Amino acid sequence: MWAGESAENAVLWGEPVGFDQLAAAESGYAGCGPAEQLLWERLSVFEGAFGRDAVREVCASGALPAKDIQAVLDRLAPLALLPVDDLFDGEEGLPRYWMPHPMRAVGARRLTARGDRWVVVLHHRRWCVKLARQAADWWQRGRQLDARDLALRELPDLAAAMDPTTAPLSPSNEADTAVDIAVSLWFLWVACGRIAEGRARLRHALSLHAGPAPARALWLAAFLELESGRPEDADPLLVQAWAAAVRDGDDRCLALLAHLRGSTALYQGRTRAAAAEFRDALALMEEHPEFGPTRRACWVGLALSLCRTEPEAAQEALDQADLDRESRRAWVGRDLFADAWAYHVRAELVAWDGDRGRAAEYARRALREHLRLGSAVGAACAAELLAQMRALDGCHDEAAHLLGAVDLLRTSVFDSSYRPAEYCVVTRARGEAALRALFDDTDLKSAYEEGARRGLFTLAGEG
Repeated sequence: MWAGESAENAVLWGEPVGFDQLAAAESGYAGCGPAEQLLWERLSVFEGAFGRDAVREVCASGALPAKDIQAVLDRLAPLALLPVDDLFDGEEGLPRYWMPHPMRAVGARRLTARGDRWVVVLHHRRWCVKLARQAADWWQRGRQLDARDLALRELPDLAAAMDPTTAPLSPSNEADTAVDIAVSLWFLWVACGRIAEGRARLRHALSLHAGPAPARALWLAAFLELESGRPEDADPLLVQAWAAAVRDGDDRCLALLAHLRGSTALYQGRTRAAAAEFRDALALMEEHPEFGPTRRACWVGLALSLCRTEPEAAQEALDQADLDRESRRAWVGRDLFADAWAYHVRAELVAWDGDRGRAAEYARRALREHLRLGSAVGAACAAELLAQMRALDGCHDEAAHLLGAVDLLRTSVFDSSYRPAEYCVVTRARGEAALRALFDDTDLKSAYEEGARRGLFTLAGEG
C-alpha cells in the first residue's frame, strides 16, 4: 500500500502520483537489466537533481563498481530520468538529471526490499558533507555567488542530510553529520538571507547531538540568534562557544568569536566596544582564514563602528581593508558580503562631507549588492539609508517608496519579535524625521503603500 493513497492517486514526497504512473514505472523497472535496476534503486536516495560525479560517489559500490557507473547511467537515463538544465554561470556543462516521483518510488521500495537502503543513505550523507564543505571553500576563496548557487541548488539533498531523525541507526549517530553540514553552510544562512531556516536546522541538529557541541556550531548558533534580532539569546551562546573553543583547542574560532562580539556590540549601539572587538578579531585572525568572516569583513565592521563618530578613523579602516584585499586578491578574490557593507560606510562618510548625492549612490550600490546575495538584513538597512539621503534631498516620494518596501520585506522575512540593529534604528529615525509628516500626509502614505507593492528589487534598479 502507498502512504496517502486515494482511489486513483498516491501522495509521494508531497505530490499526487497516479497509480497508472506507478504501474508504468514498475514496468520500466522490470524491463531493465540487473545493473540498471541496481542503479535505479540507488538513485532513489537523491532528493533533487544530480550529476554524474554525485552518482559515482553515492551509488558506486559492490556489484556496481565506479568504472561501470558511466555506462550504466547512460543506458538508464532515457528510461527513468529527466535531463535538468540547472547549471550556474561558469559551471561545466555536464549532464544533470532528476528522477520523477513514480520512478523514485519504485526504486525506493526495491532498494529497501534488497536491504541496501541504509548503506546508500550513508553514502549520500557523506557526499552531502563533502558538497557543503566545497561550497564553504568556494565562499572563502571569493567564488561567493557560485557558493551560494551551489548550496541552493543542492539544498533538497543537503536538507535531508541535516535531519538526524532519518539516520539509519539512531538520530544521535548522524547528528555530527547534520551539524557539520549546517556549520559549513554558515554563509547561506547569515549572508544570503536564510536566517530562519539555518537557525531551525542547526537547533534541531544540536538538540540531538550526543556529546559536547562543537565550538563553531555554537558560534553559528549565536550568530543566527543575533541576525534574528535576539542579541540577548546570542550572549550565553557566545560564552559557551568560547569555552568550547578553549576546550577543543580551536584557536581559529577565537577570531570568529571576536568578530561576532564586535557584531553584537554594533547591533546594540555600543560602537566603542564594537571597534575594540573588531581590532581583536584582526589581531587573532590568520592571513587566509579557511572558514567564516574574512579579514576584510573585520575591517569593514571596524569602519562601520566608527563612521558616525570618527569618520577619519573609519576611512583609514576602509583604506586598510582595500590594502588587505589587494594583497590577498590572488588567493581569495572578492568578499561581496563585506563589499556590500563597505558601501554603507562610504555612504555615511560622503554624507558626513555633505555630498548627499554620492551618499545616495553608495547606499543604492549597497542595496543592490545585498539583494544580489539575498541578505534581507543588509538590504533593509541599505534601503533605509538610501531613503534617508533621498528625503534629505527633498525626494520625499522616493523615500516613502523605500520605507514601504522595507517594512514589507521585514514583515515577510522576520517574525513580530524582530528588532533591527541600533544602527538601522537610527538610520530609520533620521529618514522619517526628514519626511516629517509621513503618517499625516495623504500623498506620502500613498507613496509608502506603492513602495510596498513595487518592492525593493524594482526600486533598487531606479535612480
